[in-house]
Order: sequence, then structure tokens, then C-alpha cells
Amino acid sequence: MNIMSSGDGQRSRALAKPTFTEAQASALVESVFGFKVFKIQPLPSYDDQNFHVHVSRSKETTDDTGEYVLKISNTESSQTPDLIEVQNHIILFLRAAGFPTASVCRTKGDNTISLISIVMIGRMYHSFNLDSGSEVKSYLVRMLTYLPGRPVAEVAISHQQLYEIGRLAARLDKALETLPRYSPSWPRTLFHLPKQALNLQRSFCLGLLNAGIAGEFHHPKLNLLHRENFIWNLKNVPLLENYMCALSQGRNREIVEQVIQLFKEEVMTKLGHFRECINHGDLNDHNILVDLSKSASGDAVYPVSGILDFGDVSYGYYVFEAAITIMYMMIESTSPIQVGGHILAGFESVIPLTAVERGALFLLVCSRFSQSLVMATYSCQLYPENKEYLMITAKTGWKHLQQMFDMGQKAVEEIWFETAKSYESGISM
Repeated sequence: MNIMSSGDGQRSRALAKPTFTEAQASALVESVFGFKVFKIQPLPSYDDQNFHVHVSRSKETTDDTGEYVLKISNTESSQTPDLIEVQNHIILFLRAAGFPTASVCRTKGDNTISLISIVMIGRMYHSFNLDSGSEVKSYLVRMLTYLPGRPVAEVAISHQQLYEIGRLAARLDKALETLPRYSPSWPRTLFHLPKQALNLQRSFCLGLLNAGIAGEFHHPKLNLLHRENFIWNLKNVPLLENYMCALSQGRNREIVEQVIQLFKEEVMTKLGHFRECINHGDLNDHNILVDLSKSASGDAVYPVSGILDFGDVSYGYYVFEAAITIMYMMIESTSPIQVGGHILAGFESVIPLTAVERGALFLLVCSRFSQSLVMATYSCQLYPENKEYLMITAKTGWKHLQQMFDMGQKAVEEIWFETAKSYESGISM
């Protein structure tokens, strides 16, 4: 069985995920970015490979931090460098608008990404040099500043915090329509450059200005975000049929089959009535960081200190972002059904949903649960060594999906919509 990608056709992912050692990753940082590594730790990831990197301050640098995240894309994603560049552009664009996204570290060659070729001997990486006659694999590498904070998954979440996360989701999508006017000073805080490269800032900044920083988000290859066969875009729920073999017969499989059929009948026919936008697409409880040292009120509302992982960004719809955020915030909640109302209230304080969009919300949340649960089960068959990370959603996800189905759309919507309405009177439920 293959997993569809955003590229052409289907490819096996059995060997797609990088497996660099810490020593090899350190060598990459020094070779590509010119930093001396004194500490490196692996970070959990789905199908790429990430490392928390501490660099030595002995190198001449303008950085005010010595911590980065080295990201090594899987072999499949590495075949679409233009898409990775668009993701980097979005990260920088949002940072310029005041969102807590990372800065992008530039390579020694003054690029934001680098394609490295590795010689394979057996199943081991041998060197970073091409050697005719040996198997060669290519990986895109980039490095972002490490963002401080605790994942929302590790924090007791208040109703007001859920409201603010809903607002954040809507603001992200809205920001990619129109952003504040360009400021000549912003590139200095967005890029981490060696001192000798400071003279490149002005020309690069003008390039971003021409690309649309002055008003709306533009990029010459923005069309790459129309990821027609991307399994994680909510409109591609029917593609889950290709992976149902991962589920054994039983109630879980029956529910997912129902979700897919209802999606075809009740969502696919209404897509033309949804408002289109660019979605982050993965605002889960591990991709939102909060600063626990600060609380705006006694209700434990912590400011968001980091927004991570733009790997699933694609064209979608406002209601998709709302549904995805609701689903992921339900995972760790002790009152999962109530979560949707608080997220919805926050989201609609920025982008009110239409009646058609609201009517699809229940099924879209069920659809995202189905995507996450099916793909996690399938991916565990490919990467059993990564099971603990892959199955995070499954720990409670099947139970939550079953509960939603048992209650039914009308009962769940009544809770969500009444909770959202309570914010209008200033008394949240």
C-alpha cells in the first residue's frame, strides 16, 4: 500500500523517512550552515526528522540565540523544494505580521534550504558526497530558530484559552489574505545571518516586498498549495479508502466508512459554498506552544509563544481550519464535546461562519478524526519504531469519535452553538 503525496502519483514511504544519527546531523549543521554544534537532541516527528540543536557562540554571528531546529525532509517531500520554499515564505510572512513563528536560518550559500545527497552503503549513510555506483538519496535540510514554550498538550486548558486558540486559528488564515504594511526593519529579526551577509538583507527584503509583503500574501509559486492528492487536506477524505486495510473489522472501521460516505454526500456537494483560504492545516496540541510564565488572568490564559509545523499548509476553507482545531483540542480534554463551542466562539470573533459552513462542522470534525486515526494506524505498520508518537491521537481519538457518533450531530451542535452564543452575552459556559 502506498500513501499519496502532494507530488505526482504514489510512492512507497517505507524508506522515505530520514534516519540520521545525532553525529551525522551535527555534521550537516556544520557543513551546510557553518555552525559548531555542542549539543543535539532528536525531536519527535511524523515522517520527517527533526533535531534540537545548540550551536556554539564562538562563531561570528548576529544571532541572539544559540538554539535551532534542524529539519530534514523525507525523500518524497525533498522532491518538491519549491513547496518547502513557499512554506518558509509563509513562516516569515506571518512573523512579519507579529505571529510567534520561527526565524529561518540561511545557509553558507545564502539560501533558506539546501539539497544534500547522501551515499548509501547498505542501510547506512556513508557521506555527503556523490559516488557513482552507490545508491544516492537526496534530502532537503533547513534550520529554524527554536521557539520556547510548552505544548498545549501538556497544559491544563481553560475555556478562555480554547477561545483564544480559536481566535488564533482564524487570525492565521485571515493574515494570509492581508497583512500590515511592510516595514524596512523587519528582515533583521526574521533571518539569522552571519555578519558578512548583512549586506544581502536589503536586496532580499526588496525581493520579499516585490513578492507581496507590502499588502497581501503573494508568492510566484503559490499554486503549489493546491495539493490535490495531499492526504491531510480535509477535502481529500475519500482518499482514506486506499488505507482502510489498516483497520480491522469492527465498530471503528464501520464509523470511518460512514464518515467517508457522508463526506461524499454532504460535504463534497457543498464545497462550492465554502469560502476558500490558505489553511495551516495542523494546529494540533503539540504545534501550539504557550508561555507558562505569563497569564493574562486568573483563568490561566497563557500567551502563545510558538506556532510550529507548516508542512501541511495548503489551500482549503475557513471552516476546515475551525474543524481541524476543534478536533485536536478535544484530544486531551476531559470534556471533549464542550471544546468545540469555545473554539468556535473564538474563531467566529474573527471570521463568522456561514450557515452552510456551520452545518458542515460536525461532519468535518469527524472527518479529521478519521484522517488522523486511519493514517496513524497505517503509518505504524510502516514505522513501528515510531508508534508512540504516531498513536498520540489514537489514545483518546477513537473514544471521542465514537462519542460524537453516539450523540449525533444535532445534540453535539446544540452544545457547540449554545456555548459559542454564550460569549456574545459575555458569560461563557
